[in-house]
Amino acid sequence: MNILISADMEGISGVVSNSHTLAEHKEFERFRALMTDDVNAAVDGALAAGAARIVVNDSHSSMTNILIEKLHSSAELISGSPKPFSMMEGISADVDAVFFIGYHASAGTQQAVLAHTWSGALLEVRLNDTSVGEIGLNAALAGAFDVPVVLVTGDEAATAEARALLGSVETVAVKKAVGEVAAQCVHPETVHERIRSAALRALASSGVPFVLEPPIVLRVTFQRPLFADRAQLIPGCSRLDGRTLEWVGDDMRAVYQAFTAMARLAS
Repeated sequence: MNILISADMEGISGVVSNSHTLAEHKEFERFRALMTDDVNAAVDGALAAGAARIVVNDSHSSMTNILIEKLHSSAELISGSPKPFSMMEGISADVDAVFFIGYHASAGTQQAVLAHTWSGALLEVRLNDTSVGEIGLNAALAGAFDVPVVLVTGDEAATAEARALLGSVETVAVKKAVGEVAAQCVHPETVHERIRSAALRALASSGVPFVLEPPIVLRVTFQRPLFADRAQLIPGCSRLDGRTLEWVGDDMRAVYQAFTAMARLAS
């Protein structure tokens, strides 16, 4: 059994502020260690469930956050950016299941810690008229390879978003938002036990891939017309209004790469 773990940071144990997630702040070193610990708990659970290979893709910001020397020795690490599949680098038809560790809710979500979709330049993303955040975008790419997302950890808003979109996915809420940059947090040791148990349960049952039927319509609304101006350089974009672009494709892999190129240009 081959497992891919995509690890973000805003939904990691204890994280409540950008000062915890950005390398230029003194608190960052503490929280990259906690990020590594949350990932290790998921690795432990996957191994207990019989996983033969576990690949961890660092998926936050520069994607150089996880401490490889502290990472579980049974896991492999994909580090650095840019990568062809960005947050989902490592996905392939050889993967049996995906974990999302440390994920956050989509842009504009109320009572959610550091909610956004990809960057501050994006207001909303829709796939076939369904509003999605990073959970939906990345799950749809996994679905294009017929691979299910079976575990999502993050704050209560992120885990609720995952269940609403993906159905019977295992989730672990590591905190409850009090506001955008404040939360009531579960102690990391307790979180790690919950993640291990959830990973074991997730791999004991068969997940259902999140598959979108083609044609797949990607619609991105940006915070400012300037950002849409930049993103419109991607061939095939249609401008719907001052801030909204549409791109249509038959393959979620191409749609995903068109989206990530738009987001990078806009930012």
